[in-house]
Amino acid sequence: MKNLVILSGAGMSAESGISTFRDAGGLWDKYPVEQVATPEGYARNPELVINFYNERRKQLLDVEPNAGHVGIAGLEKDFNVTVVTQNVDNLHERAGSAKVIHLHGELTKVCSSRDPYNPHFVKELKPEEYEVKLGDKAGDGSQLRPFIVWFGEAVPEIETAIRYVEKAAIFVIIGTSMNVYPAAGLLNYVPREAEVYLIDPKPVDTHSMRKIHVIGKGASEGVKELRRILRP
Repeated sequence: MKNLVILSGAGMSAESGISTFRDAGGLWDKYPVEQVATPEGYARNPELVINFYNERRKQLLDVEPNAGHVGIAGLEKDFNVTVVTQNVDNLHERAGSAKVIHLHGELTKVCSSRDPYNPHFVKELKPEEYEVKLGDKAGDGSQLRPFIVWFGEAVPEIETAIRYVEKAAIFVIIGTSMNVYPAAGLLNYVPREAEVYLIDPKPVDTHSMRKIHVIGKGASEGVKELRRILRP
């Protein structure tokens, strides 16, 4: 089976009703990024940050994977699929995708404030535990914090993503502006002979000279067209 790697961004989940961050009226318009998505903001006002992610988590209970998520999971019948996502929601997993690499963390997990990537203290929350409070402790006694990669923090999973991208026969970009690094740099690791597809209703500057097949549609319609094109 050919290796197919998907890079998905906010546009992938927008059709499910998850607010994008960067578009006009998006979350960054309502919440300054410095307050809720930086280590400094968390140090200054942990309660505000914890509550912000509690709200994001509760939103997951009201949304479902869209046809795009389901279509990507369906590609596993014919391809060896790896999803690399910039999204922190769990919609790819809920749609049935088996291999998902989360570059920016996972909303449904919490971790130690002192040692965020220590696997001993990373915990998956059940829906009834989505409300984290100030005073809830990780195994090392520090406050439980969202398992999210904030601005200014390293992106540990990028190395894992690169390993899969370097072996891709087909690389598909869906719903990302290609402006957020290091994710945007993944295109540089795609083998020369691989086919590259881009699904987005808006024009995207990939900062690349390589040939890219553009499907100018939203995630659901775009994935449907991609599956028609790739049908073995």
